[in-house]
Amino acid sequence: MQRRQTVKYILFDLLAALLSWTALFLFRKSSLEHVPLDGSILAAPKLWLGLMAVPAGWIILYTLQGSYRNVLRKARVKELLDTMLATVIGVVAIFFLLLVDDHVTSYAGHYRAFLFLLGTHFLLTYVPRMLITSQTAHMVHTRCLGFPSLMIGSKGKAFQTYLDLENQETYSGNLFVGFVTVNGSIEPQLQAVMPHLGSIEDLRQLIDRHGVEEVIIAVEDHEREKINEILRALNTCGDLIIKITPDARDLIIGSIRQESIFHSPFIVINNRLMAEWQYSVKRIADIVISLVAMLILSPVYLVTALVVKLSSPGPVFYAQERVGYHGRPFRMHKFRSMYIDAEQQGPALSKDNDPRITPFGRFMRKVRLDEIPQFWNVLRGTMSIVGPRPERQYYIDQIVKRAPEYLLLQRVKPGITSWGQVKYGYASNVDEMIERLRYDLLYLDNMSLTTDLKIMVYTVKIIVQGRGK
Repeated sequence: MQRRQTVKYILFDLLAALLSWTALFLFRKSSLEHVPLDGSILAAPKLWLGLMAVPAGWIILYTLQGSYRNVLRKARVKELLDTMLATVIGVVAIFFLLLVDDHVTSYAGHYRAFLFLLGTHFLLTYVPRMLITSQTAHMVHTRCLGFPSLMIGSKGKAFQTYLDLENQETYSGNLFVGFVTVNGSIEPQLQAVMPHLGSIEDLRQLIDRHGVEEVIIAVEDHEREKINEILRALNTCGDLIIKITPDARDLIIGSIRQESIFHSPFIVINNRLMAEWQYSVKRIADIVISLVAMLILSPVYLVTALVVKLSSPGPVFYAQERVGYHGRPFRMHKFRSMYIDAEQQGPALSKDNDPRITPFGRFMRKVRLDEIPQFWNVLRGTMSIVGPRPERQYYIDQIVKRAPEYLLLQRVKPGITSWGQVKYGYASNVDEMIERLRYDLLYLDNMSLTTDLKIMVYTVKIIVQGRGK
């Protein structure tokens, strides 16, 4: 259903872009240039250039804006505002990129053409979107479409929340797959309407198994101390919609907003740390920077690989399993900077004057040369240029015992460089990992493209000065 609705939006957006550009072209020719509208118009190069470039440009703009994400949950008012904003940005771009070199006899004509395209494109785009969104909303409200949901809580408040959701004037689409307990006891009435699936220790497995999209936290007053633990667990389970009963708002970590129009009032935790367009730009920047870096640094790759091979026996590259986005393991690649069998006694962190590090490996670490194979991880999407450094599960288990908030870092992709990496470099013990954690948590609170740019600038400065640790 999600894919089908997304395709509908894209097809109607493409059609709107084609029709609005054609309408603009004919309007300019007939009303502004007073050219007869005959068959020769179809041979105009600018018409066909626009028909090829303009629709693609609009789809890129909408993708960056996040228009094709979670299309089953679109709100009509937000759809209106998003379409208006995108239309203004896109129309301005079209006039500057495609029409700026037109011969202008009257600026009034330019303004008329601008307003014509603005109005035409908006109407042709928004009307189909509104119809699709309204159709989806109708399917939800009539219970033809729903979203797999999990109730956290097993007593009176959980049952009352279930009744509120079921009896509200406008159905919100929650299809409960079951509930989990917090402290053990269960309200019999709740078990009569949905199955008991386990406890909060089983959250990750249950969410994966049942394809849960939304979690409702409805715990009793004496269970409130568990909310932080629940939220930390949920933050590693993907882009869930997390709602909590309002009386526990003082315990919530992160960005929140109150939703109470038409539906039962909940505090909704926003798991997206940046605007959708910033996520899109960040991923595009990751791809572009990685491709450019791998191309420009290809001679460095070759020379480094040769020196690693000649300076000590063993493979050139070193691949190690790390834990990344939403707790998923992946293989991180580096140039080998240690002698082979460096961890035959078990996992161990590097430290100053570490005898396991080769002489050339020590140089590579100072200038971060050993990290450049990770551009391949970035290109594949398992890492980003900027993000908290990924760790092995062995050390994560030790960190979490002392600092459970470490799991919050799994809300974002790990990175080649990070705020903590700039501050501390390679951590030589768990204490330093926990100290570095403070800065990585600050990154989550201040995550933006501007912050990423600052971290990259400081990373380059460290590399040039050879201050890497």
